[in-house]
Amino acid sequence: MQARLRAAPRSANVRPLASPGTMPSAPATTEPAVRLERATVAFGAGAGAARYVAVEGADLAVGANEFVAIVGPTGCGKSTLLNVVAGLLKPAAGAAFVQGARVEGVSAPCGYLFQQDALMPWKTARDNVAVALEPRGVPRGEALQRAQAWLTKVGLAAFGDRYPHQLSGGQRKRVALAQMLIRDPKILLMDEPFGPLDAQTRALMGDLLLDLWSADRKAVLFVTHDLEEAIALADRVVVMSAGPAARIVAQHTIDLPRPREINEIRLDPKFHALQRAIWNDLREEVLKTYQAQAGGPA
Repeated sequence: MQARLRAAPRSANVRPLASPGTMPSAPATTEPAVRLERATVAFGAGAGAARYVAVEGADLAVGANEFVAIVGPTGCGKSTLLNVVAGLLKPAAGAAFVQGARVEGVSAPCGYLFQQDALMPWKTARDNVAVALEPRGVPRGEALQRAQAWLTKVGLAAFGDRYPHQLSGGQRKRVALAQMLIRDPKILLMDEPFGPLDAQTRALMGDLLLDLWSADRKAVLFVTHDLEEAIALADRVVVMSAGPAARIVAQHTIDLPRPREINEIRLDPKFHALQRAIWNDLREEVLKTYQAQAGGPA
């Protein structure tokens, strides 16, 4: 895997005011970047079909510069909430709002990074990034230059001519990240984007994401099964209950200093206190899911 270049070692306990790669002050804003109001999602509501309520009455607000992680048991509707925000699913009740506007279709301000990358195998890494600019009519030469610049930002400057099958899993994920960010979306929706990667690569990708995010602090809604990953990345962790009719049952503010490095912040005693507190809320919901899958009492 291509090693990520870092400008200089950083301390998790130091908060420089405004130097490159550090966290700028978040501008004041009154309107959340994302807002869910009593959002309920149901499937199979057609004639003769049993109605399955996946998520019920979800209320959530994500600030314009906030990094929010969602955790919960398998199948509780975490990805479903992202799809509602993205405009890929219409709630059966309630509503989703992006930058104050009700979501009625595919949400243009949002960039979406899925668990499995969607790179085109017949295109090089550079072309896979540049293709994201085609809908905007960006001339091909300019699109390729901008794509190369983004590959440089994600540590793949020398890999632009390689095809997806010539890249490691972590490298493909970097290309997919560049493909999303080149469009400059105002809101990032990320559905277990680092799930398929090994632990070491996941940590490096987490550090890379935080470095890129720190430049302009876009709103992020990040779904993960990994509680440690959620705490290490986010400003706030949202806990969902077991499904069906999953709900948001808890929210925890992550008051750990920024900038952060994943493997360093995990050594902070406050990290472990947060992990215990969130796991106390999550454990019972995870057990409910396992019991339901095993056919036992819910």
